[in-house]
Amino acid sequence: MSPVLRGRTLAVTTTATALLATTLGLGATATAAPGDPKATAEAAAKAAATASATAPATAPATGSADKVLVIGLDGTVLDRVKAADAPNLKGLMAEGLTARSTLYASPMAATSSGPGWSTIATGVWPDKHGVKDNTFTGKNYAAHPDFLTRAENAKPALNTYAAADWEPITSTDAGGPIFSAKVDKRLSLKGDRDGYESEDPKIATAASAELRDGNPDASFVYFGQVDGAGHSYGAASRQYLDAIGRVDTLVGRLLTAVKARPTYAQENWKILVTTDHGHTDAGGHGGSTLQERGTFVIAKGAGIPAGSVRDDVKLVDVAATALAQVGVPTTGLDGVPLDSPDADPFDTLRPALQARVDETGIPAGTKGFTHTPPAGWSVDNSKMGTGGVTEWAGWAFATDEFWSQAQRDQWRELNVRSRDVFAVADSDEWDDKTHTGTFDSTLITPKWAVTGGSTRTLDFQTHYRHETGQTAQVLVSYDGAAPVVVKTYTADAVAKTESLPLQIPAGATDVQVRFRYSGDNNWFWTIDNVRLG
Repeated sequence: MSPVLRGRTLAVTTTATALLATTLGLGATATAAPGDPKATAEAAAKAAATASATAPATAPATGSADKVLVIGLDGTVLDRVKAADAPNLKGLMAEGLTARSTLYASPMAATSSGPGWSTIATGVWPDKHGVKDNTFTGKNYAAHPDFLTRAENAKPALNTYAAADWEPITSTDAGGPIFSAKVDKRLSLKGDRDGYESEDPKIATAASAELRDGNPDASFVYFGQVDGAGHSYGAASRQYLDAIGRVDTLVGRLLTAVKARPTYAQENWKILVTTDHGHTDAGGHGGSTLQERGTFVIAKGAGIPAGSVRDDVKLVDVAATALAQVGVPTTGLDGVPLDSPDADPFDTLRPALQARVDETGIPAGTKGFTHTPPAGWSVDNSKMGTGGVTEWAGWAFATDEFWSQAQRDQWRELNVRSRDVFAVADSDEWDDKTHTGTFDSTLITPKWAVTGGSTRTLDFQTHYRHETGQTAQVLVSYDGAAPVVVKTYTADAVAKTESLPLQIPAGATDVQVRFRYSGDNNWFWTIDNVRLG
């Protein structure tokens, strides 16, 4: 693995073979003579294989019938999974959900493993969990623990398990562990030191035995060799496809172990597969390209339609789905369970999205914008200048994969709390083509019924970058009266969840909201998931 992007040479207080032996219930047969790393590894692998083949299929201890397994595949690109010989992953896709997603970029966090796995584990974005790179400086796991720890805190009787060979995930070294010491059972091997192609199979052997013969209610299992192939050969290489194929075999072993459980027929399993970041074709990650920011979630289980594809899933939803599966509240998470899809009206516009017109940085085949609002919504461009870049002439509706590629590294990638299609006003990009006048556009909601004298809450996701000379206002009108400003942004509001209390006047029967943005080659404002609570 790349020491810069992935991790450093790491050390743990317990040897890999001893941890493997503990996990499999082995004794000294799993260890070798001190000072002989090669013999140690060979002995551990042999002992693990023997234990896996001979472990008795005894009925597991009493536990929850609702169980979840999260499988992490480091640095894996979804399109390359589709191109690889990967029957197990493709089987999960056919039997369940496939969802593409995108990450942040700097300055929120680098597209590297520390922030990626922290986001997956905690169910919150880096501006909350605090991990921005592989140094883990600023981590805040105490306030935002991993989902296995949340499960233990809420329901101590639940059995939790974690196994990984990138040490910060399960080891106390190098800024970890991401999954805390409260997890009931853990295995930590040294992929950076001993090689992920060597250590991944040991993880699979130990985890398969635990899944089949133990009784974990919530588990996380990690494999690292795909990322290693990406760094060494690039995501476009044959070697990268081969690594996906090898890991797919290991995933198949986990799935077989789950189905081999004596009580499997009486259990309700959810299986989720995900990755922490993408890779460039030439190899590498950490930056802001869509290749590096690309992630995915594959999921199978009750309530997930076979062969389904979604565009509104985010990486933070993995932890939320895992917790919901074992009956643990998801309050405070950025993620939402997969069986609670977003009902945002902007998302209904996806079939009508268009390809680029004036933009040159966006790939020609990417369909990602429209000026046509959803039913009941409208855009007032009566004060809008003429000309400018077509895509951003007034409020538009766009996707992250489209808008963020208009111009990278200007914080567009930080719009992580918007999902699927969102509204965007971008005076900076609009100004890149000759125009007259300035940018001044207002997005208008439908009229919503209200009861006079009551208190309601206007909720929405927003991402705003401020600069002197621009205006961003939220205005409210009742029963068609003149709009009144209820919020003015005078500073950055990065990827923020906004809740504005509205005091409904006596006798009022409806309310309408306006989002007015004006500027002259300033920055931008996005709005998503607007609702009246």
